[in-house]
Amino acid sequence: MPSVPPNPLPTDVSPTRAEMGRRAAAHVIQQLQATLAHQARARVIFACAPSQNEFLAELSTQSARTIDWSRIDGFHMDEYIGLGPKHPASFRTYLRQHFLDHVQLGSFAEIQGEAADAGHEAARYATLLATAPIDLICLGIGENGHLAFNDPPVADFDDPLLVKVVHLDHACRQQQLNDGCFATLADVPKEALSLTIPVFRHARHLSVVVPGLRKAQAVASACLGPLSTKCPASILRTHPSVRLFLDEFSALQLTA
Repeated sequence: MPSVPPNPLPTDVSPTRAEMGRRAAAHVIQQLQATLAHQARARVIFACAPSQNEFLAELSTQSARTIDWSRIDGFHMDEYIGLGPKHPASFRTYLRQHFLDHVQLGSFAEIQGEAADAGHEAARYATLLATAPIDLICLGIGENGHLAFNDPPVADFDDPLLVKVVHLDHACRQQQLNDGCFATLADVPKEALSLTIPVFRHARHLSVVVPGLRKAQAVASACLGPLSTKCPASILRTHPSVRLFLDEFSALQLTA
């Protein structure tokens, strides 16, 4: 358990999802500009989910003349085991369609969900992550409070691994169905490769984008509840450089 006492999460509430995306993108661009002003390259991890649609659209548009993406090395934070890079529900497919096809990163490292040995793939990706500090993570929060696929049953604030094989809980799989990523619950994979919580804890900056009414309870638990793996996102309150972007619906239980 972290020894740092939790602090209130710096929070930005927008009246609409579109405005939330604009504000989050402007913040991330400022972070990237500051980073690239004093180092040659930046290492950035991106979330892949419909909750990120407005943010990623704004990021690719706003940054066209302000960020040299060839100086950015990109990563993503999870992938379903068994899904290849061209599967329509693959997170790599999502990120290509919503971001990578619109900017030209210097490099992008894929988690290979189709790898024959998931444990070996987890170790391979962990090695890539560990070669240098992560400058920025653009993330969301799940309906069950997860970060990446660190659902409450498998979340560990002091996980010894950087990437691991996880079993997805029912609430997590239901969210994927709610998001329209799969036709039925039975279609949602039960296992995934996921970055672990220490990756988020040790990144230099975090930008958290969480829209929608279905996220309101998780947001309230993360911001106001106990520091506990029952809501993995509560760990965000211990990070020294984090900002949470909400719309009016995800903020309802904070503003009521």
